[in-house]
Amino acid sequence: MSDDRVTDTPHTTIIERRGSGATWLIAIVLAVGLVIGAMFLTNKSRNDTIRTDAVSGAAKDIGDSAKKVGDSAARTADSAAQ
Repeated sequence: MSDDRVTDTPHTTIIERRGSGATWLIAIVLAVGLVIGAMFLTNKSRNDTIRTDAVSGAAKDIGDSAKKVGDSAARTADSAAQ
C-alpha cells in the first residue's frame, strides 16, 4: 500500500487591482468635447444675431430709400401738374 499524505496548508491569494488610467483619460476627453461644443453653440447663436441685425438694418435702409423715391416722385408730379 501506498501512503497518501494530504496536508492542509493554508494559502492566501492576493489579487491586486490597478487602474490603467483610461477612466481619467476618457473623462478629460469628454470634458474637452463639452467645452468645444458649448463654444460652438454660443458662437453660432452670436452669428445668427449678427446676421439678423444686418438684414434688419438693410431692410430699414431700403425702406428709407423707397420713401425718398416716393417723395421725389410726388414732388415731380406736383411740379408737372402746376
